[in-house]
Amino acid sequence: MANLRTFDLNLLLAFDILMRERNVTRAAECMFVTQSAMSHTLHRLRQQLNDPVLIKSPAGMQPTALALALVEPVRSLLQEMERLLEAPQAFDPASSQRRFTIAATDYMEFLILPELSKLIEQSAPGVDIHVKRTESAFPLPQLENGSLDVVLGFASVLNPPAHLHCEHLFTDRMACVVRQDHPRIKAAPSLEDYLAATHMLISRTGDKLGVIDEKLVELGLERRINFIVPHFLSAPLIVAQSNMILSLPYRLAIAFQKLVPLDVLPVPVSLPDYDLAMIWHPLWEKDPAHGWLREQITLIGRNIDASEILL
Repeated sequence: MANLRTFDLNLLLAFDILMRERNVTRAAECMFVTQSAMSHTLHRLRQQLNDPVLIKSPAGMQPTALALALVEPVRSLLQEMERLLEAPQAFDPASSQRRFTIAATDYMEFLILPELSKLIEQSAPGVDIHVKRTESAFPLPQLENGSLDVVLGFASVLNPPAHLHCEHLFTDRMACVVRQDHPRIKAAPSLEDYLAATHMLISRTGDKLGVIDEKLVELGLERRINFIVPHFLSAPLIVAQSNMILSLPYRLAIAFQKLVPLDVLPVPVSLPDYDLAMIWHPLWEKDPAHGWLREQITLIGRNIDASEILL
């Protein structure tokens, strides 16, 4: 019997056709080759299998016992290969029970997930979404092995490897919020007023240094941060009942303003706008289900981006 490492797998298709036709001329016609070429292929099959494969008889070419034993396994293998090489089946969200896993910051959760849940409830009720928090180390292994579908967050912070796909979702900029009846800050704060106030910081790691503080350090300035929380959930409620200033992304500030009485004001520090992005591995680029998920998130991002930043 031939060794798989030395066997020419291209001969399997010829074997299957020869077993169906049991005639070299008809097999050659099926494979669109000459009779001579098909005879040569049969000769190579005999050499690699160390078996006559087909033997002439008064009733025509007859397969050997080995050839008969190989017919069904070879046919099944070719059918499986054909299935694998076919174009992926279209994804039907209405009937799918696919589970997607998303890594995101709580900021992206707050802006993306409510709309995503609405879209899924309407068009893909059987689809499940599992959200994981982004970690300090970029989750490349999880994207490669498929345990994570996409990562959502600040493009500059995530800094993904160049070979990954990174799609812009929307732009944001820093703003600040204070309670509506704040005793000192009634309008856009000056830098002096901003530095004189006490501040609240949202820091998942507990670090007492954010992007604003890094900029202030460059200017030789410092603000007083006397309240640090690890996530966004409690932040608006605390600010609405205190005299602290909370600096955060504008689009999140507007969402908070709908929940509690807050004034949204510009930050008196010059900072660039920043991009929010979706990142995925090219291994899953052609997967129809994966593409559907990305389309939903892209649509939500475009709608967010279309809303003007009024600062």
